Amino acid sequence: MSSSISRRSALGLGAAAAAAGVGVSSSPAQAAAGGPASIRKVYNKEKAKAGGVWHTHIAAVNAAGVLTPIIEDDADHVTFGYSVQKLAVATAVMDKIDRGELTLGTKLDLPADIILGGSGIYHLHRVWGDEITVGNFLTAMLLVSDNTAVRMCGRVVPALEINEILAAKGFVHTRVIPVANPNRFYLGTTTPREMHDLLWRLATKTLLKPESCDFLLSVTRWLNGYHDGVRRVMSSKERERVATKYGADFNDLGESRHEAGIMFSADGVPLLTYAMFAEGLGEPENYGATHPAVQAHAKIGRVLFDSLPVVTPAARSAVPRSLPKSFHPVSGG
Repeated sequence: MSSSISRRSALGLGAAAAAAGVGVSSSPAQAAAGGPASIRKVYNKEKAKAGGVWHTHIAAVNAAGVLTPIIEDDADHVTFGYSVQKLAVATAVMDKIDRGELTLGTKLDLPADIILGGSGIYHLHRVWGDEITVGNFLTAMLLVSDNTAVRMCGRVVPALEINEILAAKGFVHTRVIPVANPNRFYLGTTTPREMHDLLWRLATKTLLKPESCDFLLSVTRWLNGYHDGVRRVMSSKERERVATKYGADFNDLGESRHEAGIMFSADGVPLLTYAMFAEGLGEPENYGATHPAVQAHAKIGRVLFDSLPVVTPAARSAVPRSLPKSFHPVSGG
């Protein structure tokens, strides 16, 4: 779905983010990789090459054990989140599950009149009417960015309730935009700083109940997800250590290409968050890996991963870990 600039008129600027940290140490190999200085250098180079207007927040734990910003590039700018906003929608649904008003196993029908095109899988079925679980459509929404799944979410958590949940969690500008039908909405707005806050609290399992955080992380880290951007130049084992969500659309400024996520140590300790929102870009209708901003995400993603700190044994017990289910090919049977 596309949006016009007028949708942001009701929302202002600003955000608040909570930061927590873990103890870390640096290895010689990582020192050679460059760390924050290299990240800033690559970010500025790739941003200039891609063009457009960028709004970014990147933070990582430092040697003192504090989550510290590395890049704050207009990080409080209120912008359309597009499909990155599906993380906020999923958070609202999981919050209702945490309160016992819904379960991942709750079933809804999937009628033909709710199907949306664009990204996703449900519109490819050609026949509809099956019953699917909340867990099913949340997985589709986060793994392959299914647009119909957004409407399914609205059937269990109406737009106004989504915004109430997000406000109660301390988000000031992360909102969906209600329409006449209370169960439908536009994906709305966020800021890089608020998305960082959501991601870090998800990674440290303070955003929702730990089991709910684990569910969302398991989907966003899975190998069948989005690989064109930050995770492009990574092995499968490296990709398992990155939870990511991509968003793409356009508005009056031009094309938008966004990506936000979390990077973990090999033993599941969260180390870094990134929230990169780029708008006013060129190359309309190019939603692939060759778009300049997506190519920039790939270059930045590689240096982010190569600059991750090494977590000390003491730090492993300081924050909850999130170990992915490792990928193993299966030939059927």
